[in-house]
Amino acid sequence: MNELLISEQLKWGMPVTIITGFLGSGKTTLLNQILQNKQDLKVAVLVNEFGDINIDSQLLVSYDDDMVELSNGCICCTINDGLVEAVYRILERDEKVDYLIIETTGIADPLPIILTFVGTEFRDSTRLDSIVTVVDADLFDADHFDSEAAIKQISYADMILLNKTDLAIPEKLAQLESQIETFKRGARILRTRYCQVPVALILDVRLTPIEAYQNEEETYHHHHDHKYHSHHLENDGFISMSFTSDRPFDVYKFEKFLTEKMPNEVFRAKGIIWFNGSELRHIFQLSGPRYDMKSDRWTSSPSNQLVFIGRHLNPDKIRQQLNDCLVSEVTKLVKT
Repeated sequence: MNELLISEQLKWGMPVTIITGFLGSGKTTLLNQILQNKQDLKVAVLVNEFGDINIDSQLLVSYDDDMVELSNGCICCTINDGLVEAVYRILERDEKVDYLIIETTGIADPLPIILTFVGTEFRDSTRLDSIVTVVDADLFDADHFDSEAAIKQISYADMILLNKTDLAIPEKLAQLESQIETFKRGARILRTRYCQVPVALILDVRLTPIEAYQNEEETYHHHHDHKYHSHHLENDGFISMSFTSDRPFDVYKFEKFLTEKMPNEVFRAKGIIWFNGSELRHIFQLSGPRYDMKSDRWTSSPSNQLVFIGRHLNPDKIRQQLNDCLVSEVTKLVKT
C-alpha cells in the first residue's frame, strides 16, 4: 500500500481525510486506532488539543508543546497557529508522511476546512480523499436534526460511521439511517462499535467529489474573509463554559451533582478532578448521560479544571452548583 500511495502522492498530492462528528460521537477513538495502525502508513493527525488523544506510551518517541512523534512513524500535531500553518508544517517535513488526517471540533461546520484543500492553496500538494462523519447511534436524536452544525456534518459526509451500535436498539438504528438518508441521499453508512473499522475502508477511498466544491469555493470566498471563523456555536445556542478551583471536591457531593443536578442540556463535559482525601487526579469524560473517570498521578499541583459544552446552559447556576460541591477551607485544612 505504501509504494502505491507514494507514487500517487507524486502525481496527486498527499491524501487528506477530514473526520468530523458531533460532541462525544467517537472521533478521538477512531483517531487513536488510526495512530496505532499496523499498516506501516506514516500518518499525520491534526487535532485541536492533545488532551483527548490517548497516545500509547510505548509508541511515544518525542513530545513537545504542539507535536508528538510515534515510533511507527506517525505524528500528531495541534492546530494552534491555524489550520493552514499546521498543514504547511507537515508538508515541509524532511521525513515525508503518507497521509494527513484532520479532526474537526464537535460543533464545527466542515465546509471551511474542505475548501482549504480544494482551494488554490493546497490544490497541488494535497488531495482531499474523504470526509468521514461519526454519529453516536445511541444519543443522536431528533434535537440533533435541528442543529445546523450536526446537519452540515452529515450532509458533507462521504462516509458515515454509525457508532456505538451496541448501545442502541435495532429500531433506533433503522430510524437513524432513514433520517440520515433524508439529508444525504445514498449515504455510505458503516455500523461500528468503538469506531472499530478496517483502516482500508476509510483511508485512500477517493470519495470526495472535489469538482462539486470548486464552484462553492468561489462563492464562499466572495462572502467570507479568509480566517474561516465558524459561528455555528452561537447559532445553535451552544455555549462552552469552564470551571476551575484550587480547592478539592467532596466526592459524594460531586457524584450527587452528576447523577441528580447535571442539566440535560450538557452534551459533553471533560476535565481533571481533584477529590478531597484522594492522592490521584481523576480524568473525567462525559458524553450525554454517560460518563467515566480514569485515575493517574498528578504531574502538577492539584486543582480542578472542567469544561462543559451544551445548549442554552446557565453557566452561573452550574458554577454555583460546582462551588457547592467543593470542600470548605476549614475541612480542607483539617484533613490535609
